[in-house]
Amino acid sequence: MTLKPESAVILIPSLEPDDRLPAYMRRLLAAGFTRAVVVNDGSSKKYQPIFDELAAMDGVTVLRHEVNRGKGCALKTGYTYIRDNIPEASGVITADADGQHTVEDCWKLAEALTADRRVLYLGSRDFDLPNVPPKSRFGNKTTSWVFRIFYGHWLPDTQTGLRAFKREDLQFMIDVPGERFEYEMQVLIACARAKMDMVPITIETVYENENEGTHFHPIRDSYRIYKVILGSFVKFMGASIASWVIDYAAFSLLDYVLLPLVMASGDLRATIAYIIARCISAPCNFLMNRNLVFKFKENTGRSAFRYALLALFIMAAGAGAVWVLKLLGLPSFLDWLAKLVVDCLLYLVSYRVQDKWVFAPAAHDKEAAK
Repeated sequence: MTLKPESAVILIPSLEPDDRLPAYMRRLLAAGFTRAVVVNDGSSKKYQPIFDELAAMDGVTVLRHEVNRGKGCALKTGYTYIRDNIPEASGVITADADGQHTVEDCWKLAEALTADRRVLYLGSRDFDLPNVPPKSRFGNKTTSWVFRIFYGHWLPDTQTGLRAFKREDLQFMIDVPGERFEYEMQVLIACARAKMDMVPITIETVYENENEGTHFHPIRDSYRIYKVILGSFVKFMGASIASWVIDYAAFSLLDYVLLPLVMASGDLRATIAYIIARCISAPCNFLMNRNLVFKFKENTGRSAFRYALLALFIMAAGAGAVWVLKLLGLPSFLDWLAKLVVDCLLYLVSYRVQDKWVFAPAAHDKEAAK
């Protein structure tokens, strides 16, 4: 079946909008969109006339939260309504209520949705333009780089509210955790882990009055966003520290208490203690990463085998890197710095490979192989 752009539903979460929202909705309907859902996320009563005006428009449905629950909850409320009540919807286009997303750009994403592929389209702004507030430029570029480091995707605009996806992914989006602004980052992480393509589409960069109409709180919501981005990595570091404690405790117990009962001191005893301690701490680290960091629920044998291969690779790569640096004539007093840099890089590699391969669901592997 050939999809048409106008079969996509516009979804707008809104908290205490001004008169621009009804005017914006009229332009969307005039452009060809036939259905739209607006979620009133706990606005006070004085804003009710604006929502009444929207509800009176043909094709527009207004949903309401009694109290403010956050952008993530508002989006999920809209997704659930579209899933259950608009069967003809080919997909969903989310837009903000503050006028940042032009009608032309919404239509551009609607046309992209007609392609026969599973993808999340992201309206991507150009933060190098002179009209972009400095705090927005710095914040968005920083987040893009951090996201690339930890999740392997370069997204020029991770904070965009203009997004589009097909009807088939409504339940996927509903299942993504998050209630407020951090939800949109959770979606990007969920798509990265599910190997769902994320395609930036260049849109007009609109900032009115230094973006004063936004309900984004720079400190509180930035904390929530970075808590989401770095959450798994922080847990990963915690698991590493816990594993080191187990390793050191086991080595000390063996080398200083248990093994002296059966053998004399020496290098052999220390080597045996080291090997046994590592055989205890490595499975503990694997289980912590599996159950607490990546929350992997599938085949343990496959992931354990991949974990072992990765551990061998990291050991070989670390030794090889130090050897290469020696060949290059690195001064001996810089050995510690070189090893620190190499270990940090390999630690990031280990995290990324575990996220993308060791603990990747088998279905993702099959999809990637197609």
